[in-house]
Amino acid sequence: MAPKESTKAPKGAKKAGKPSAKANAAAKATLRGVNSHKVRKVRTNTSFHQPKTLSLSRTPKYPRKSVPHEPRLDASKVIVHPLNTESAMKMIEEHNTLVFIVDVKANKRQIRQALKTLYDVETMRINTMIRPDGSKKAFARLTADVDALDIAATKLAIV
Repeated sequence: MAPKESTKAPKGAKKAGKPSAKANAAAKATLRGVNSHKVRKVRTNTSFHQPKTLSLSRTPKYPRKSVPHEPRLDASKVIVHPLNTESAMKMIEEHNTLVFIVDVKANKRQIRQALKTLYDVETMRINTMIRPDGSKKAFARLTADVDALDIAATKLAIV
């Protein structure tokens, strides 16, 4: 008995179709162009965000300032002077609080840091107020382990 002839083509051979049908399909594709199957993205949000692309840090050829300025408010500029009034002395004795006149532009963090550097004291809280004459008064409540009367006598010399 002879082997049956297979109807399958060998692996490397291409399937032969109608040449006119293939040519017609190629002609239609070229007429339509490459963007014929493009679908527009549906936008559901009204705001448009640019894509996050690479942003390199600046590498200037020369410094824009020849000499950088000093800090505008260092510790000695923040605290102008300690206050020595009857009410301030009462605050020192009863509430463990030191009272200072400070720069108007200084904030509480800067006042706390200045007290740490100048007088080496830790504060629990800082309250500030602008006085009617335009200066700023700071009430520095010290921690329980530090005595405000001792600091006022030794480091501030106001008692």
